[in-house]
Amino acid sequence: MDRPSRRRVLQTAGAVSILAAGCLRDSTQTELAEPGDAPDYEWEEPDWEPAEGAPSEADVEPTTVVSGLEIPWDLTFADTDAFLTERDGGVRRFEAGAIGEETGLEPTAGEAVLEADDLPDRSAPGEGGTLGVAAHPSYPDEPALFVYYTVDTGEIENRVVRYDLERDEISPIVEGIPGAAIHNGGRLAFGPEGNLWVTTGDAETPSQTQDPSSLAGAILRVTPDGDAAPGNPDFGAESDPRTYSLGHRNPQGIDFGPDGTAFAAEHGPTSRDEVSIVDPGGNYGWDVVRGGPDDPEYGAYGDEYDRVTPPVLNTGPETTWAPSGIAFADGDAIANWQNRLFACGLASQTLYSVTLTVPGESSSAVDGDGEVAYDADWLDDRLTAVAHPLFEGEYGRLRHVEQGPDGAFYLLTSNRDGRAGGGFPRADDDRIVRLEQFEES
Repeated sequence: MDRPSRRRVLQTAGAVSILAAGCLRDSTQTELAEPGDAPDYEWEEPDWEPAEGAPSEADVEPTTVVSGLEIPWDLTFADTDAFLTERDGGVRRFEAGAIGEETGLEPTAGEAVLEADDLPDRSAPGEGGTLGVAAHPSYPDEPALFVYYTVDTGEIENRVVRYDLERDEISPIVEGIPGAAIHNGGRLAFGPEGNLWVTTGDAETPSQTQDPSSLAGAILRVTPDGDAAPGNPDFGAESDPRTYSLGHRNPQGIDFGPDGTAFAAEHGPTSRDEVSIVDPGGNYGWDVVRGGPDDPEYGAYGDEYDRVTPPVLNTGPETTWAPSGIAFADGDAIANWQNRLFACGLASQTLYSVTLTVPGESSSAVDGDGEVAYDADWLDDRLTAVAHPLFEGEYGRLRHVEQGPDGAFYLLTSNRDGRAGGGFPRADDDRIVRLEQFEES
């Protein structure tokens, strides 16, 4: 049968838990949770259009801004400040103007506003440590930072705290996020309505992601005080009201289009990496559903799993991106990158430009070099994705990309985390690399 559109699926009341027929996984597989109730939600086609033509490395001029960092993980700009986390450390504050203009800065150019020891119960097992950072939307009038980090109180978990820079006070706002040596999620971002979005991983226990009472494998939406955001979906009587979507494996990227559409990127199992539209109440299928009808290991999106929200992009069982941070290009500071989604690749050592268009609309993005179109009929039918690889192998593992107030893009490398290859780490790793509009002299 034809796969119903996401709009029709999300407006259908109730759900049925279905086990995968013919799936080659263990017989004790997870039971799917019901999608959450979000009755006021309706998808609207975006009112933005991507830039014409295919994106290219030649569109930008790269410059190393800061070198010698220790496993940088997240970067956010707020007013005249830029805040950076290092996974094995704390939070540094740089001048945003310096990040946008200088070259070859040392890590000490950034003030340590939080040391690792300042974060209560902090631990750094495996991929854990000091991860996401976000500034209050009203910063500096509201001088608050939000930090996601791993804790060990006899059990590995993750925690989000609010740090008041003026009072030098740390207050936990989200606790008890399941944690492990891997799959901790960890990205923070404030959305268009001033709520804080938090990505969490499955913490090496995939079945948790289909438990609406668990904070594992979810995208949370909370107020700056940590309460459930108004208008969050309802996943049922036993669910956690802070959960916005569930069924995620290890989402480490989240950002928003100009119209407020939320996009997330997450690591897949042995490839099968994904970029998705984040719907309120959406169930993204992990660990039952993860591919198309020909996937040999996981249930397929669509048909009997039509209540699971498919991604707009799935790399399939043969291709690995290992996506982490993402950024949606807003403004025309880099003319040919406008209104495209950019995703950092770790194992792939690549920055991916993803051009998103409404199906049926022509796009000149397919005229580029090395592009891949994701248009299978089992993918999300709202948008079609075309991906272009950029800077493949040039900077090593890429952890995050952030757009600055100047419109330039800033890459964080992650070559000192013990997983780099291909000649990395290099002497100046890890780095912040600025990408700004190339201007012919």
